[in-house]
Amino acid sequence: MLKIRDFWVTWRRYRFGILLFGVCVSAILASPQVAMSTPPSSSVSAESNVSSELAKQPGVQSSKSPTIPTKKPTTLTANVRKTVLENGLTVLTKEVHNAPVVTVQVFYKIGSRNEAPGVNGIAHQLEHMLFKGTKDRPVQFGRLFAALGSNFNAFTSYDQTAYFGTVEKNKLTSLLTLEADRMQNSTIDTEKLTGEKRVVISELQGYENSPSYRLDRLVKRAAFPNSPYGLTVGGTKADVEKFTVEQVRSYYDSYYAPNNATLVVVGDFDTPSLMAKVQQTLGKVPRRELKVAKPQIVPVTTKPNQRLTLKEPGSTQIAIETYPLPNANHPDVPAIDVMNYVLTEGRSSRMYQSIVETGIATSLDGGAANLAAGGWYELSSIVEVGKSLPKLEAAIAREIKLIQSKPVTTTEISRAKVQLKAGYLLGNRDINSQARQLGSDQTTTGDYQFTDKYLAGVERVTVADIQRVAKKYLQPNLKTIGFFEPTQITAAVPAAPGGGAQTVANYNPGTPVDPSELAKYLPPLDADSISQTQALPQEVKLKNGLRVFLLPDASTPTVTLTGNIQAGTEYDTPDKAGLASLTAANLMSGTKTQTALTIAKTLENRGAGLGFAASREGVGLGGNALSKDLPILLQTLGDVVQNANFPAQKFELSRQRALTSLKLELDSPNSVARRKFQQTIYPKNHPFTIFPTAQTLTGLTGTDLQAFYRQHYLPSNTILAIVGDFKVADVQRLLEANLGKWSATAKAVKLDYPTPQLPTAQVQVNPALPGKTQSVTLLGNKAIDRKDPRFYSALVLNQILGGDTLSSRLGTEIRDRQGLTYGIYSSFAAGKRQGTFIISMQTAPEDAQKATQSTIALLKDLQAKGVTQAEVDNSKRSISGNYTVDLASPDEIAGATLGNAVFNLNPNEISEFPQKIKAVTLAQVNQVAKELIQPDRLVVITAGPPKK
Repeated sequence: MLKIRDFWVTWRRYRFGILLFGVCVSAILASPQVAMSTPPSSSVSAESNVSSELAKQPGVQSSKSPTIPTKKPTTLTANVRKTVLENGLTVLTKEVHNAPVVTVQVFYKIGSRNEAPGVNGIAHQLEHMLFKGTKDRPVQFGRLFAALGSNFNAFTSYDQTAYFGTVEKNKLTSLLTLEADRMQNSTIDTEKLTGEKRVVISELQGYENSPSYRLDRLVKRAAFPNSPYGLTVGGTKADVEKFTVEQVRSYYDSYYAPNNATLVVVGDFDTPSLMAKVQQTLGKVPRRELKVAKPQIVPVTTKPNQRLTLKEPGSTQIAIETYPLPNANHPDVPAIDVMNYVLTEGRSSRMYQSIVETGIATSLDGGAANLAAGGWYELSSIVEVGKSLPKLEAAIAREIKLIQSKPVTTTEISRAKVQLKAGYLLGNRDINSQARQLGSDQTTTGDYQFTDKYLAGVERVTVADIQRVAKKYLQPNLKTIGFFEPTQITAAVPAAPGGGAQTVANYNPGTPVDPSELAKYLPPLDADSISQTQALPQEVKLKNGLRVFLLPDASTPTVTLTGNIQAGTEYDTPDKAGLASLTAANLMSGTKTQTALTIAKTLENRGAGLGFAASREGVGLGGNALSKDLPILLQTLGDVVQNANFPAQKFELSRQRALTSLKLELDSPNSVARRKFQQTIYPKNHPFTIFPTAQTLTGLTGTDLQAFYRQHYLPSNTILAIVGDFKVADVQRLLEANLGKWSATAKAVKLDYPTPQLPTAQVQVNPALPGKTQSVTLLGNKAIDRKDPRFYSALVLNQILGGDTLSSRLGTEIRDRQGLTYGIYSSFAAGKRQGTFIISMQTAPEDAQKATQSTIALLKDLQAKGVTQAEVDNSKRSISGNYTVDLASPDEIAGATLGNAVFNLNPNEISEFPQKIKAVTLAQVNQVAKELIQPDRLVVITAGPPKK
């Protein structure tokens, strides 16, 4: 369920090795349309998932553009207060009064570093158990958090396990109370452990579907044979199956104590009042004598270059190269990171230019993980089948030798430092990220101010430092390199659509959880009320038809730019499928006056980013920058949307990347299931059934891209939203200067959207994918568009049914009671066109049929009996609470603003949405259930291993 919305946040967490295993996942399926399970984040989910490209894209500055004044950036910990309670609990607090929300996060010093072969994965197993209830609250804690409207989650890493939730501020004491309860009273018994072990094994087998996961595990075990860091965080199926109640409880008793924990609270509160609440809740948890056995960390010694090859079913070649590194507190860490930025970060980096831009590899990523007791530097690449892996290794070796033997340029080191520092500032705009940074720093390094000191260290890095750490840590005799070479996969022919699965005749779903019963376990809310009016964006419309929505937010010296261009894959034709995506992918490849490298350097020199990606109903664009660099961001945008020239060489490279991505997609159960689902739901001539193939991608030409660009990239087809630290008048001038002369015109293309029909009976399709360990099943049918009056009732219904895997009916039954899946979700994909109702889940192959049958039986039960008033009330509170929480993030406000404009909704929708949810009635929800859920006429797609 962990949401990663920002490239920079992802990078920071990778450095500390945090984001690996959580209690659940956010979604198995990325809908090709707009997934509307939670409006602010999902309203642009199909258009804005381009953040991973933002740091690799570019811009150009205009000397005549007005500048945007900005405040001097402050340190990340300037107003953080640290307190250590008598029971040993470390408390970090930071007041942020931008929105009436607060985040509560608890970090424990326990991770896979505290394990050994035989008990590998026990920390992760324990994380799951802490959601199973306590002595006084014998209920799934996910349901309690959902009832509070909390945006909650947990994760286990190498050095830590963390639990976090973000709520409206009047629920602060409730979160503290729940965290205090499960810190000392969690129930760990045989029945609960047996069920949750099945869930964890399902999670682990899901990772096994990925060749890169399997290769990375092989490389880490070889690189760190005598260290817990050579173990996977999630563990192994063999170890998990053998865990006993006594073992898991022993770890709980040994590590879950206030004197082994850090509480982080960031948001809208008064510190003295908060500390009184902390003292009354977590402060009363008794300290315990820690039975913590320090792990034996054996230093890595020099050894011959280790070369490993993994030959298994797959679709493309992968290479992973690893070198051991010192711990996070080592003084060389800043220089190592600056070195990595010079080598791998951004389109202007050395390895991107010499390896990706030359076609040696389809992609290449690098990063340092510096942990409490060591770490590693890793380079990972995807290489097209047929191309030379030794050639890739040699190219990497040349770049390493070059940086060791010849000083980097002052321009390179300056660019790397700016990217690093801007990344931290951009990645700490919301309170969740700020709290997670503080908790991670305190737990991993013992110093909550570590990042401030680290950034000061980055500023002091010299050219000589980079050369020194490259020589010291990137020695050939320290390298462990692994290659994944795919074996031949027989092309799977999906089973022909036919009659549906028969539900088990005597199957009877468990009794739904009654929110009224659940309410007695909820702590009381704080008395202080929430009264804040959501600021509405100001619309600016240029004479050429371009619409821009502006929302000033001076909370941080940053800006978020998001947008939608009506040039999505719905305009692909069967013989040119992939054209829209390739056009979007090549926008940053050069313009009439600039090369791709020039564009990239201009933005990357300032730590800014801009990227484009096509989805069904539009091309999403996303960018962010320090607010002083907004002129550069807008000038870059104006240049590429008006002057892109699609150089032939860059087009060919992007085509090869697209072909490799297609192979990966067709080797992924998630992606294959999505394709088959769309092609089964919609009529054959519907735009949503068209997907690229190797044949269509190969047949595309540069002329095709130019024609598509001229036809669809028009100001009248474009909507932008900008949120951040600026003055509206300044941005209006920037818009006129950079986009006001955009005058492209073309005859509008009208598409035919035939109405999808329900099948007369259940339809099943079972694509077979050799070499996979888990199946992905999608169940659903046609549904509604965003402007359907039933939309709000459908959201309330969805929250009850499957909006969250830990609190919904589907999660309670299929995950918790039967233990058949790691995650199960439902959603209504409601875009400009008629979308779908969909349920997605991941299961062991042998459990797929039972899980499907159980799900259908639950749907029949829901349709026959309906939902209760208590469920509706609980769902409405949860949706409204999450809406308030989400809008505390600048990125979410920008996304919600853009989504409302794209769907042509009332500009007041951003403030009126909660009232529309609260107005939904029980009768409306039950009516929607009868109209939109058809259990006997579902399309069921199960993609996974061939049936034995």
